[in-house]
Amino acid sequence: MTGAEIRASTSLAGIFALRMLGLFLILPVFSIHAVTLSGGQNAALVGLAMGVYGLVQAFGQLPFGIASDRFGRKPVIVLGLIIFAIGSFIAAAATSIEWTILGRAVQGGGAISAAVTALIADATREQHRTKAMAMVGGSIALTFALSLILAPLLYKSVGMVGIFGITGGLALAAILLVLFVVPAVPVIKTRRVELRAVLKNPELMRLNYGVFVLHMVQLAMFVVIPPVLVEATGLPLAEHWKIYLPVVLASFVLMLPPIFASEKHGKVKQAFVGAILLLLIVQIGLWLSLSGIGKHGAILVGLLLAFFVAFNILEASQPSLVSRIAPPEAKGTALGVYNTMQSLGLFCGGAFGGLIKQTLGASAVFLFGAVLTVAWLIIASNMKSPPSRVKSQSAATADPSIPGKLGTTN
Repeated sequence: MTGAEIRASTSLAGIFALRMLGLFLILPVFSIHAVTLSGGQNAALVGLAMGVYGLVQAFGQLPFGIASDRFGRKPVIVLGLIIFAIGSFIAAAATSIEWTILGRAVQGGGAISAAVTALIADATREQHRTKAMAMVGGSIALTFALSLILAPLLYKSVGMVGIFGITGGLALAAILLVLFVVPAVPVIKTRRVELRAVLKNPELMRLNYGVFVLHMVQLAMFVVIPPVLVEATGLPLAEHWKIYLPVVLASFVLMLPPIFASEKHGKVKQAFVGAILLLLIVQIGLWLSLSGIGKHGAILVGLLLAFFVAFNILEASQPSLVSRIAPPEAKGTALGVYNTMQSLGLFCGGAFGGLIKQTLGASAVFLFGAVLTVAWLIIASNMKSPPSRVKSQSAATADPSIPGKLGTTN
């Protein structure tokens, strides 16, 4: 990759991660903090406050993506970051669960995912685009992991008001990153592809369902997990970093061998399906822990480690697979649909997780997640093996139609 491609990929992955930070930082602490708010004793409303961000994101992804085609990527990304910051400050000032829901909804209005991924596609050559998309997936996984460590510490020092205020301030700072660090590149003109052609692609449909389930399970889990950890380990919320830090570090070490080995030996599908199976085992284990064998701290920590390994593998690999499977002229559209499904998963995880906990109990949340993951496992088992990066890059290098310099139209 050229210096400009590296700068574009890393800076845009950072901006993407910042957007996810606005969601992830509240996961470990909000279900406990919510009881201090007016109306915060209702688990369904707490789940809605956590998930409404994703619902608004889902409705905004395609319009923001279309606007970026018409008005340019950078202006749309800047607008989205401003909206996100406004929502953060509303949530920071909230004293009731209803105002928090409003703030989270406004945060979600900054739906810049499609515009960011489209700009990455504009700024990178075809043979390096998979790496750039993998950076985005990896940044999401890393942001999620760091948020679980930082959130309890921040909550102890600055409270939920400070957490929302920090995310709003970082969003405004990211505008400077967009304007002065991200390279300016021309929009790459490609043949127009109808949306329904992308929606009907069976391999992309599998990945879209997968990212929906992954983020639904993720958010539903953290409607339940923080208070369960307090009960099972005796650690107050502010000290949960003592659990998350070693677990997260270990998970990143454990995720690397299967990713590298699968790429080297052409076993990407096998590693992908194996990670889904591990996610299923975690859901079943958590269900049994809360409904049968009891809440044992060591078991919960082990299941959290397994979850992070599976999540990190899946989160880092899925955007890469979308960019590898989608036709070159449909990458932006495919990623827009993918990001929409991701956002819907976040909303449904918070909303349904809270509702199920409120009506059926905490253990039922994990049984629900297990059922969705079984369906994903069956769907993914029938996917075609994606083309290897080595072959894709060799073909791209040999193809004279692929540009050799950043900014050339393909």
